[in-house]
Amino acid sequence: MQFGICHLSIVPLRSLPEDSSEMTSQLLYGDHFKVLEQRKNWSRIRMAYDNYEGWIGNNQFLSISEPDYGQIDNDRNPRYTSDLISFVSTENNSLIPLVLGSNVTSIDFFGHKFEGDCIDCKQEKIHLLDTALLYLNAPYLWGGKTPFGIDCSGLVQMVYKINGYGILRDATQQATQGDALSFIEESQPGDLAFFDNKEGIINHVGIIMKDNYIIHSHGKVRIDRLDHTGIFNTDIKSYSHKLRVIKKII
Repeated sequence: MQFGICHLSIVPLRSLPEDSSEMTSQLLYGDHFKVLEQRKNWSRIRMAYDNYEGWIGNNQFLSISEPDYGQIDNDRNPRYTSDLISFVSTENNSLIPLVLGSNVTSIDFFGHKFEGDCIDCKQEKIHLLDTALLYLNAPYLWGGKTPFGIDCSGLVQMVYKINGYGILRDATQQATQGDALSFIEESQPGDLAFFDNKEGIINHVGIIMKDNYIIHSHGKVRIDRLDHTGIFNTDIKSYSHKLRVIKKII
């Protein structure tokens, strides 16, 4: 088996080995993975962080050895950038921009230098909202995970990840984690609310705030009212999502 690591700012993970294929997620600087299948221009990979699979261009990652992969994977104190934008400098003194939540744990592996702020330990639950607010007004982007475009489950995953907590990638997967709560009144800021469509399939997630508000990605990362029916969109003055379940992850 082969192994790789992302050395670029943001790289699309696609459903098929084609540039025109759907982007299902993104890799950020420092994300490492297993290579499941390799073709001339594309590789099918499995992310180490959440086991998410997809296709990535062969010219958008670096191959690493199995021992290097193991060393990176066994690091229990990953460091994630905490600024909206930061930079690393390369050996030839050029700059690579990094977005919020990039992994700089293995920066020495690249020979890069990083002097920005990062988080390297689990934070208290209340800090989840501070991180979530950094994404406020980021445009909705299917498969996105950055302040320049992010989807609902990407927002949840990145907020939890930056603060030291592992959570899966898609809303349907995230809904299998944690403990269900019976009422909104039992929830705390940082808990998750999940919503379903007419077929009963969970298709949306957001992070609960104080005083019955929720931050979520819908058109953009926004704050709306939350009650037992669902999300009340303050712009259109009607409900945009139907509440299915509330989960306490931490």
